[in-house]
Amino acid sequence: MSRNLEALQLWRGALVASVRKDGPDLSARQLALLLSVYLTPPPHTVRGLAATLNVSKPAITRALDRLGRLGYIKRKRDQTDRRNVLVQRTVKGSVFLTEFGQLVIEAGRQADDAPPALDAVPAAAAIASPPRPEPVAPIP
Repeated sequence: MSRNLEALQLWRGALVASVRKDGPDLSARQLALLLSVYLTPPPHTVRGLAATLNVSKPAITRALDRLGRLGYIKRKRDQTDRRNVLVQRTVKGSVFLTEFGQLVIEAGRQADDAPPALDAVPAAAAIASPPRPEPVAPIP
């Protein structure tokens, strides 16, 4: 199996396990934002996160609203520059990401233990080149 397919299988395994858990479903943007806040050194601002993820500030604000309601991040006005809003980590967000990391580790273990997929080659071919439409015969 190609490395790309292995990576996608690993990610799929982690996401499926996450969806099966009794917890919130995060969008890709929300998860990327949360990982950025937790895995890169602070301080984090809305403007800086928007630049890092190359999305608009309103999109970051909507994602932060959801993450804040879940208790995974909190926002605080920067005391040195009141125009900036600092995005801070929380214990609840740290617990969520620790558990999500465990899901990724477990998905990796299961992928290592799984026999090679019988459809790995056709799946790789499907990803590499989408099927061509069959030619249509002209109407007489």
